[in-house]
Amino acid sequence: MCTLDGPKEIVVIWAAELRRAVRSGRALVLLGLYSMFSALVLLVVGFVTRELQGQVNNKLQEVGADAEVTARAADELHRGVLGFLTSNDAAMMEALAQVPIVVLVVFKISLFFLPAYIALMGFDQVSGEVGPRSIRYLTVRARRSSVLLGKFLSQATLLLALVLVIDLAIFVYARILNPDFGFAVLVVNLLKFWTATIVFSLAYVALTTLCSSLFRSPAVSLVFNFILLFVFWLMDSVARAPTETNSLRFLRYLSPSNYSGNLLHPRLAEFAGSGAAYAAFAAIFLVGAYGVLRARDL
Repeated sequence: MCTLDGPKEIVVIWAAELRRAVRSGRALVLLGLYSMFSALVLLVVGFVTRELQGQVNNKLQEVGADAEVTARAADELHRGVLGFLTSNDAAMMEALAQVPIVVLVVFKISLFFLPAYIALMGFDQVSGEVGPRSIRYLTVRARRSSVLLGKFLSQATLLLALVLVIDLAIFVYARILNPDFGFAVLVVNLLKFWTATIVFSLAYVALTTLCSSLFRSPAVSLVFNFILLFVFWLMDSVARAPTETNSLRFLRYLSPSNYSGNLLHPRLAEFAGSGAAYAAFAAIFLVGAYGVLRARDL
């Protein structure tokens, strides 16, 4: 029999799951994995950016260009790359003009790989207890919906903290390489990028919860999660194929990654549209997970 109301049950389960994840060392392993990937991308992108800028400067020096021309060329190169990363959206280009290119590139690449990282992070959050049937000790004391939401919020909280640590490290690194990247601009954009990443991630955390609820075996949950991620990526890629007679363009609306373009948009309406899409995906996945868990014999 349940002795607590729904919100209290969720808070208790959330806190217990979070403590267990931290004490088990999983948080450190996940932080290390995310850090290594982000550091590798950051170093590669930083090296390529410096080499490209160095080649441009050398070419300009060979033809005798002065400092003003060199600075103008560097600015044009920056705006060209920025336009490519923002799909030439004038408002976004203006809002992100002071952010080092290396930060934007790492952000874009991270969004591509983050769903797989989330799957690795929480593939066993439900199936890890459904398989050995240890979850029944929770469900006799709390509602199944509370168990599900508590586990979901635990993973989301852990991810929120890990992303903040990594984003902070990336921005500090960019500040060291770019002294003109002011502290105030750094703080504002750090919060903006962190918020965008979290909004993007919540739908995939919910997807992982759904996949973990579908199977008793954590390994099967993980494989199925990767299959769904590939299906979403394939739908988005096919829908964006540059052909005039592409009759499958509607498929992109069924893929969460389709809505990531406006997560850094300075206009509230554009950002809210993307946020609402990710909230809808998260709600659908969580409702599906609850339906499975409610019908399952634990």
